[in-house]
Amino acid sequence: MDSRHFLGASALALAVGFSLGVTDAGAAAKASPVAAAPDPRDARIEALQSQLEALAAKVEMMERRTAFAPPTPAAALTPPPAPIQSLPPVASVPPSSAVASIVVGKPSIQSTDGRFAATFHGGMQFDAADYRQDPPGPITSDFRRGATPADTARARDLASGTNFRRARIGVDGKAFGDFEYNVLLEYGGAGMEDAGHIQELWFQYSGLKPFHFRVGAFAPSIGLEDQGSVFGAPFLERPAAADIARGVAGGDFREAAMAWAAGERWYAAGSITGRTVGVVNSQATGAAQPYDSALAYVGRAAFLPLKDKDRLVHLGLHGSYVARTADTGGPDTAAGAVRYGVTLQERPELRVDGTRLISTGAIDADHVSTGGVEAAGQYRTLLIQAEYERIAIERRNPAAGVSDPHFDGWYVEGSWMLTGEKRRYNPNTFAFDAPSITRPFSPLTGAWGAFELAGRYSTVDLNYQPGALGTAPGAGAVRGGEQTVVSGGVNWYLNAIVRFMLDYQDVKIDRLSPSATAYATPVGAQIGQRYQVISLRSQMAF
Repeated sequence: MDSRHFLGASALALAVGFSLGVTDAGAAAKASPVAAAPDPRDARIEALQSQLEALAAKVEMMERRTAFAPPTPAAALTPPPAPIQSLPPVASVPPSSAVASIVVGKPSIQSTDGRFAATFHGGMQFDAADYRQDPPGPITSDFRRGATPADTARARDLASGTNFRRARIGVDGKAFGDFEYNVLLEYGGAGMEDAGHIQELWFQYSGLKPFHFRVGAFAPSIGLEDQGSVFGAPFLERPAAADIARGVAGGDFREAAMAWAAGERWYAAGSITGRTVGVVNSQATGAAQPYDSALAYVGRAAFLPLKDKDRLVHLGLHGSYVARTADTGGPDTAAGAVRYGVTLQERPELRVDGTRLISTGAIDADHVSTGGVEAAGQYRTLLIQAEYERIAIERRNPAAGVSDPHFDGWYVEGSWMLTGEKRRYNPNTFAFDAPSITRPFSPLTGAWGAFELAGRYSTVDLNYQPGALGTAPGAGAVRGGEQTVVSGGVNWYLNAIVRFMLDYQDVKIDRLSPSATAYATPVGAQIGQRYQVISLRSQMAF
């Protein structure tokens, strides 16, 4: 309908309305011979008459323009518009474009098309421990020491107490279908809680299945224990050998770029890594940033030769290579001092007291390499896994006759679910996570959750040509110490969110004094010790 027809129709409607108004007014006048007050409809009639006259003038103007307009060729005529479809009723339009839900305790928001999602998560691990040690003796005869000569005024007495090992909050999800992300902040710590810092912050593109590409701050894939969830592990801490090896070029809040892919029976990942994210701890001291950051490469491959309903066998290899060590000393480093220092050290698989008892000290290094093998077997409710790690350091400008050191360690651990569940195998990490809880704790229904027994033997040796007791170390000696931990534990999963863990550890440290002067001991004295510790963890994670 063109404008003329529209205006004509409007004029006709107004005319009809006007005539009806006049008719109503006349009828009202005839029905009431007595003079009445002014009818308010008179104003309406006058307004309609004015609009009718204006529309008539516009119609007349349009007709005059059309009379003088050149004819339009038939080919150029616009086809009649398609009939206007009626709009659907309002009730058929969805009231929201997103869906909110809570799955296994995790609040989540997801768009109706599934291309956008955000899941909020958090976790708390509150630890308490009681260390059973021999009472400290005189400093002249009790030579127990920590990893560094910082507490030579007394024997190293580990402090019983409590600690928030982990206190995390974050959000992960996806955007535009193929992009994934994770933002995770950490407030827990070792020995004492830390100031908040980045634990993970990355995004990943997953649009080229089975490949995935990730960049940001995260723990690159380098082993079974490395990739297992810390909220689902059978023990409070990772075994020392795995923790030391992962920290050489990977580990927590490592800045990296990683490509990985996985199939039903195989997994492969490769990463390029740099420094760790700078952290200011609870003592308001920050991690000193290097003059030149490290550059390293990390890789892992694993496959499943056997996988069925009740059985699973996992085999894998992993390793890392530090092509450029971090310049921690800078250009003003004094001659003979360590400029590119690499230190391997570890705590005794518990963090209520954050003291390290074994350490190589800083070794001036050109390159560092690690290599490891991993294996696991699962039969119904029983799981056994093990890893072996070897670490080699290439010294920078060593003195004549001084060789490059190497170190190693391994562990074997097992867990048995007493209530019939089994640990889940994560196809995205090729590592084991916590079991699914089939009967969450509820005394009203007689359900008590799930129970698990766990055991571990762990050892790591940071000695290299240490020499004999009572002797001074040689020129190339590294007296980092040997640590052996035998652990047993009981885990109670009340549901998918809450868990209690009770562990017992027998710890043995065998270490010769690296320096009689720095450690305030006789030459080559034994500065290790043996002790037991009972620890309890209360955990909430969603």
